[in-house]
Amino acid sequence: MSGNRYPLKVEVFPDYAALSQRAAEIVIGLLKEKPDAVLGLPTGSTPVGFYDALVASGVSLARARTFNLDEYLGLPRTHPESYYSFMKRMLYDRTDLRPENCHIPDGTAADPEAECRRYEEAIRAAGGLDILILGVGHNGHIGFNEPGAPWDGRTRIVELAERTRQANARFFNNNIDEVPRRAITMGIGTILEARRLLLLANGAGKAPIVQRLVEGEPTPEVPASVLHYHPDATVLLDTEAASLLRR
Repeated sequence: MSGNRYPLKVEVFPDYAALSQRAAEIVIGLLKEKPDAVLGLPTGSTPVGFYDALVASGVSLARARTFNLDEYLGLPRTHPESYYSFMKRMLYDRTDLRPENCHIPDGTAADPEAECRRYEEAIRAAGGLDILILGVGHNGHIGFNEPGAPWDGRTRIVELAERTRQANARFFNNNIDEVPRRAITMGIGTILEARRLLLLANGAGKAPIVQRLVEGEPTPEVPASVLHYHPDATVLLDTEAASLLRR
């Protein structure tokens, strides 16, 4: 990828709770400055503590707009493992967010390609993302952008890597056959347009990919390494996830 490389900010915390609290404080600070901020939000196990801390703070989200990174294709919103259901449990039902301000790709849209275009346009119409919170997969994926994904990609339909489906099987009764094979995801190009990026990683299992992300050369084989090309990207880690870093 051509373009400027920037210093990647890395913050390390003693444990998952402290990492989650820091992430929440960053978003709370943004909301106090800009109550109608546009937030890009993730799902999965890593951000659960962040959502709990955000809810516990009592900060108002009444004017905020949210856009989720991704959604499984073909999974109805009522399915307990749809990302819509996750967000409903974690945030929508626990805050004063307005339903019309909560955006997530429609995995059951009759025309998924048109849904991808609609989602991109909705982000643009909202004025772009003020901040985007990311997790990172063991293979370096962000959103559902798997290794080799184009760094200029937009919101699109993707095939999920086998390793990603295996990792997500724990949410589907440990049955990989129940894990959808495709999803709609923001592309890396979409992600890079957010004004601020915040990537969270915790646990020793993430230490190898964190080392590659932070200390390795940026490469499409580690999609998260694209953060080196963003002018305001921060990685928040607990000590276990940071355990292989040399600095």
